[in-house]
Amino acid sequence: MKAEMIKVDPANPQREIMEKAGRILRGGGLVAFPTETVYGLGGDGLRPESSSRIYRAKGRPSDNPLIVHIARLEDLFKVAAQTPDGALRLAREFWPGPLTMIFPKNRAVPYETTGGLESVAVRMPNHPVALSLIQAAGGFVAAPSANRSGRPSPTLAAHVAEDLGDEIEMILDGGMVGIGLESTIVDFTESPPVILRPGFISREMLASRIGQVELDPGLDRPGSGPPKAPGMRYRHYAPQAPLTIVEGEAGSVAAYLNRLAQEESQAGGQAGILACDETAGLYRYGVVKSVGSRRSEEDIARRLYQALREFDRERVSCIYSESFHTPRMGQAIMNRLLKAAGYQSVLVSDYKD
Repeated sequence: MKAEMIKVDPANPQREIMEKAGRILRGGGLVAFPTETVYGLGGDGLRPESSSRIYRAKGRPSDNPLIVHIARLEDLFKVAAQTPDGALRLAREFWPGPLTMIFPKNRAVPYETTGGLESVAVRMPNHPVALSLIQAAGGFVAAPSANRSGRPSPTLAAHVAEDLGDEIEMILDGGMVGIGLESTIVDFTESPPVILRPGFISREMLASRIGQVELDPGLDRPGSGPPKAPGMRYRHYAPQAPLTIVEGEAGSVAAYLNRLAQEESQAGGQAGILACDETAGLYRYGVVKSVGSRRSEEDIARRLYQALREFDRERVSCIYSESFHTPRMGQAIMNRLLKAAGYQSVLVSDYKD
């Protein structure tokens, strides 16, 4: 099978294209589509066999839960058994948008979709193509990111084709996504609610609406036991070459990485260095890629996964990344980098050539 790639107007998706994609989903097939965060791999969220196909196509562990995407607030009550007032307040404030919330599930949602859990993750994406597809498919689309499990998430339709082009029926090409990092996930089966995955919507933004919100203690280290949300337990977002995060003052980091990249070259390899506009010129060896200026954390988030995929295509033998502790999205950016690096990081100080 070869996926049909169809260009779709991201602002005003063509009705005939969306109806065709909806028929595929209603028939048990899989369709990749753009959202405001990353491209998703959609199947009918209420059909066990569709969710099972998603796991097989991605090579995803079957206990790693999927997110059910909806297009109308009232559909939340068809999949969630309980919806606390605070969650409804956030839904009215941030939906459609990059926020996923976890609730006790009702019987309509199969365990194949929830990874065997008694809870369901729900989101309403803020993208015309995604919303149109959900409606055309019947209202409930289970959709993880449209990549091979563990790989960097796709921000372009070409990334989906690269990973899943032989596994699914259709890819809707709506151009590059807007945010580039997956949605914030908040668990409302806990009180107070707990952030399981940071994203564009920060803890401060949530707390200003509903009061106390906790951070899951496993955010910055590997988890154990069944994951309650996507991306919690398994290695995620990772390029093919080993990745290490290097923290410290810019000059020390550059001097340290110049030495490592030179040594890698002398050994017959080639290092990739993930930097920013302000520091890219400090590096003299290896393949250097900037993800944008530190003054624009939205650019860093949007370009991160694409840069990691470019390193794969250039077949670098190892990758080193600067850290990106930016004011609002820094926690989300670093969460993805740490998982991609398998939590491998180095702190350097006062290092000179």
